[in-house]
Amino acid sequence: MHKARLEAFSDGVIAIIITIMVLEIKVPHGESLETLRPLLPVFFSYVLSFVYVGIYWNNHHHLLHTATKVSAGVLWANLHLLFWLSLLPFASGWAGENHFASAPVAIYGVILLMAGFAYWVLSRAIIATEGQNSLLAKAIGKDRKGTLSLVLYLIAIPLTLINPWIAQTIYVGVAVMWLIPDRRIERALADAR
Repeated sequence: MHKARLEAFSDGVIAIIITIMVLEIKVPHGESLETLRPLLPVFFSYVLSFVYVGIYWNNHHHLLHTATKVSAGVLWANLHLLFWLSLLPFASGWAGENHFASAPVAIYGVILLMAGFAYWVLSRAIIATEGQNSLLAKAIGKDRKGTLSLVLYLIAIPLTLINPWIAQTIYVGVAVMWLIPDRRIERALADAR
């Protein structure tokens, strides 16, 4: 199978995820700016989730750009990633609606953890298909940034029991760490040209 179909499907699913998230923001009744105040937690949750989905979309694009072929393992690994990303609208809405209470923030973290793990699985599936000397294998090496992200999620999730805002701060920190697409892959792609 050619990767173009996988990329198009993934782009479509990600677009739907973003659409679902924005539909969770309900239009307030009233014309004053004060009517927007109750929506601030939902809006903050939406912004963070939008950034995360954007990060995954950018890095997914770079990741697939390194692939020359798609195997069944890559297809299933990609679906695994899309599954976890598709749960972000639910977790985002729940956390925002409940003003970032412990349980919703913990579930949000579990979904981020699992999406991060699924991305790691996808990268390993591509490497298994392309070979250990592939462009992606050379680019990501030991993937310290990916591993650090997973460790930070694992730290943040139990911290929600102490203070959900500490966990939220860690989630924001991981997002900031990934805002720029993976430069290792960009460098490897440039070197291969």
